[in-house]
Amino acid sequence: MPRTVWLLVVARAINRLGAFSLPFLTVLIGTEFGAGTTTAGLVSAGFGLATIPSRVAGGRLAGRIGRRRTIVLGLVGCALAQLGIAAAGSLAAVAVFAVLLGLSFELYEPPSQALIADAVGPADRVRAYGALNAALAVGGTGAGLIAAGLGRWDLRWLFVVDALTCLACALTLRLALPADGPRGPYAARGDGNDGGAGGDGDAGGDDGPVRPWRDRGLWAMFTSGTAFALVSMQIVMALPLTLGHRGLRPADAGLLFTASAVTVVATQPALRLRRLAALPDPAAMALGYALLAAGLAGYAMARGLPAFLAATAVLSVGEMLVLARVLGVVAGLAPPGGTDRYLAAYGISWGIATVAAPVTATQLLERAGAGTLWAATAALCLALAAAQPLVVGPLTRGFPVRSGAGGPAS
Repeated sequence: MPRTVWLLVVARAINRLGAFSLPFLTVLIGTEFGAGTTTAGLVSAGFGLATIPSRVAGGRLAGRIGRRRTIVLGLVGCALAQLGIAAAGSLAAVAVFAVLLGLSFELYEPPSQALIADAVGPADRVRAYGALNAALAVGGTGAGLIAAGLGRWDLRWLFVVDALTCLACALTLRLALPADGPRGPYAARGDGNDGGAGGDGDAGGDDGPVRPWRDRGLWAMFTSGTAFALVSMQIVMALPLTLGHRGLRPADAGLLFTASAVTVVATQPALRLRRLAALPDPAAMALGYALLAAGLAGYAMARGLPAFLAATAVLSVGEMLVLARVLGVVAGLAPPGGTDRYLAAYGISWGIATVAAPVTATQLLERAGAGTLWAATAALCLALAAAQPLVVGPLTRGFPVRSGAGGPAS
């Protein structure tokens, strides 16, 4: 794959090494400041609400000031906000810095995802996004272990180490990515300013204005993607709390996140197995959702750490299958020069989920218990599995054949 893809892959692995603080934000609020579960959920929801304008700004800034500058700005902003959380002396201060973290958190995603989409072309996007997911998993193997260790000592240090890895990632990409031009590094190709995420709103690519929200296909993916993001964020937010409810250490969630990362790395070659790679996008994503449902049902029944580990391994494979396909489908819907804006629009689904997940997870946990929380989430995944042929099928007819579909496993 092109050098740009590998640079982003390596940098994300560095960043992911410290990306373990967010799942413990609710735990920090409860243990350090004596706040209840509902209050902790509302603070986390404030973070999630702030990620929505952050994602939109990331798409627009990519064309206005350049993709590299936007990526670096987002990472540095995350680092400063996390240091603020670590040093905060009151719940109000934590809430303020959590919102500032949300405002910086998603600036990185639209330009980085668009760089990958533009670098490899439609036929290779599954492999490229799969490599990115594997990099996140490689970093996650260390992240979970660090979280499990530091979480037993002082939760504030989780945010300090996370901030340091954000700065390391920012420096790596600042030095290694191509320099931005006057209005973005890809303006000449029409990706940045003439229809990219950071255009002037109606600036178009080669086929006219880019207006993602007028695309019914994007709306279909956005609706399905919001439900998927809600599932993913509930896992992140509720797993430490669930362990506490089941008599285990909340910090042991770090071990489960490590197990998830190891599973993704170990099964990554499966993406290139002949039968799996040749699956149409709707079938592959339906399989992923079904595995997610099976793993979440395991969480509903688990009582000891080994059962949680087994369930985590199953759902991690499912999540990998969905993530490897979904961004490629969205990028394939975009007109020439519109990749950034389509990915930025789709990514708002994660902001909505990050707002909703702390509230839904904590309320279900408090009122109905952990078993009901995870059973309901598993049922949502089964519904998503059934819906994929209807949602994704009509959108992917005519997409390029996936590279590696007929090749050997590697």
